[in-house]
Amino acid sequence: MKKFVYLFIGGTPPADPAESKKVMAAWEAWFGMLGGSLVDMGSILGNRKTVGAPAATKVTGYTVVQAADLKAAVALAKNCPLGPGESLEVLEAMPPQM
Repeated sequence: MKKFVYLFIGGTPPADPAESKKVMAAWEAWFGMLGGSLVDMGSILGNRKTVGAPAATKVTGYTVVQAADLKAAVALAKNCPLGPGESLEVLEAMPPQM
């Protein structure tokens, strides 16, 4: 199995505790659907400082999964509970070339 990184882009924190609870329940359900494919639930990403050229995107979080190939990794991402203006990029984590 190969590893894939889901990079989450965009989004804003929920406005109130009730909405936050609803959003977290949707994410927990999605992580549950990933089952044994989930390698690392990942994290929300906070403050940042870009070193070098300006960053092209504003990544706000990540998750790591395993799948047979890119097509399978994309299929796993289909039910991700993205909010308005949010997107998800699927990238294969390539092993180092020694």
